[in-house]
Amino acid sequence: MRRFITPLLALCLLATVFLGISAQEKATQENSKVEAKPTPGKPGVNRVITGNDLAESALYAYGSRGLLAQIRRNGIERGRIIRTSNDGHTEEATYERRFVRGEDATKDKIRIDQKMPTMEYSLVFGDGRLWGIINGANFTPREDAAASFMSQQWHSIDALLRYKENGSKVDYIDKVKQKGLDIYIADLTDKENRKTRYYISANSLRVLWLEYEEPLETGGPPVKFTREFHNYRVAQGTLVPYRSVLLANDKVLQETNVSSVTYGVKLEDDIFRNPDAQANNNP
Repeated sequence: MRRFITPLLALCLLATVFLGISAQEKATQENSKVEAKPTPGKPGVNRVITGNDLAESALYAYGSRGLLAQIRRNGIERGRIIRTSNDGHTEEATYERRFVRGEDATKDKIRIDQKMPTMEYSLVFGDGRLWGIINGANFTPREDAAASFMSQQWHSIDALLRYKENGSKVDYIDKVKQKGLDIYIADLTDKENRKTRYYISANSLRVLWLEYEEPLETGGPPVKFTREFHNYRVAQGTLVPYRSVLLANDKVLQETNVSSVTYGVKLEDDIFRNPDAQANNNP
């Protein structure tokens, strides 16, 4: 009996091995037909990357969509701004930025109070409108001040992290090496056709800098703006750059240094309310 059992077992083993190899080959062939999802930032993975893939990966690096929506519903940011004029003269101001997020960026409420040696004033965005307050009275901000304020919202890290809520489109451009770093490049186009180019670290998936073009004044030639982000820190489980530098045609315009940021602070609606009467004074 033993003479027949041994060959039979051997035959069964051979059949099992053959079937296992055939199944493995079939699975390999099937997998080769499917285009795998990309994993930006992970070395050794040669896959096609889309703009959405890159944006979602960056979102996760900054704290994930759910965490950002929960933690950054509202908050207060304080710090210092250094502005540089064309002749190289610098002017410093302290600021306090208070905000409440809406369903998308157009429904956000933002108030920035600035204090300079010679004056204090506020810029407020709410209900899709921008206005200013000085000495308790409303005023219409100058064109350059209004453009600077709104550009910080349109061309920002948040614009990338909230691309879905804002209905924006993200296109993956390339992966390059600049300044000794591996960098992903992506273009964001919002619903108003405003474009922002992002340079994202392939290692950390943090936005290192962004670029956009806008005229300094209506009808003027477009100017290339660059906003650099430095000194990233963790704030309540989310990632925040505590220093940023704005350049126009490679010349420094403004440096912003965050001293503190607190999320989840209850803010009264009154600070964002636009009184009916408005004065047309400029600061």
